[in-house]
Amino acid sequence: MTKTDEIEDSSAPLIEHLAELRTRLIHCVVAFLVGMIICFTVATPLFNFLTNPLCSVLAERGQDCGLIFISPQEGFFVAIKVSLLGGFILAFPYIGMQMWRFVAPGLYKSEKNAFLPFMLASPFMFLLGASFAFYVVTPLAYDFFLGFQQFGAEGEAVTEGATSAPLSVVFQGSAQEYLNLTIKFIVAFGLCFQLPVLLTLMGKAGLVTAEGLGSVRKYAVVAILVLAALVTPPDVITQIILFVVVYGLYEVSIFLVARVEKKREEQLRADGYYDDEEEADEEIVMEEDGK
Repeated sequence: MTKTDEIEDSSAPLIEHLAELRTRLIHCVVAFLVGMIICFTVATPLFNFLTNPLCSVLAERGQDCGLIFISPQEGFFVAIKVSLLGGFILAFPYIGMQMWRFVAPGLYKSEKNAFLPFMLASPFMFLLGASFAFYVVTPLAYDFFLGFQQFGAEGEAVTEGATSAPLSVVFQGSAQEYLNLTIKFIVAFGLCFQLPVLLTLMGKAGLVTAEGLGSVRKYAVVAILVLAALVTPPDVITQIILFVVVYGLYEVSIFLVARVEKKREEQLRADGYYDDEEEADEEIVMEEDGK
């Protein structure tokens, strides 16, 4: 083992590691609170931005975009939830850096080089999934939900042959309920987009293989269907979109794990630890046993 691949000199006792962990956690909490306070000062513009998918769908239907508060404290809690989401997003890079600085001294240099790309890919994939949910999935979901409105005041009959005046049932949404549903979409898709990062990292550690992931593909399909039913509202369109996206990410993960295994094999060959002749003899023996 070379000096460049040795663990960094860190012989601190357990109590010092715990003290460092406490310091890192305090820094993370402070960063989160600072981000939350910043977002709280601009909570109204942020909430208006989050209502863009709904407003676009309503505009296409010729309706005004308006949400209501159904309780006196709802406006405050809406601002708090917006601040929580925004504060976490703002503080996430700093939180990730603190986590890395705590873990990195205990890793070999080769392990650092392997782990760091995943640390960088994780927030990128979360933002990609959140953006996909906000700009693609959320408008489709609200368009589906708002399709069940009934207009009677403008002369559109709700049911043909009705003897009474047609009933008008139009959308008057709660700001808090809308925000809860939108955040649910964003977080669900953001976490689902972590699948390639997680499985590739597990493949790097040797915990999963491409062959193993492929062999349980049918079980993965069932698990993804259950996930889509749990984290999305009960509309078929959103569930199908989530299923297609997550299953596509699963297939991408198999491809990435296969690449990791190929690189590991090439490195073993270069280091002289991989014997092609021995592997070929083992395959011949297995084939003969199978016969």
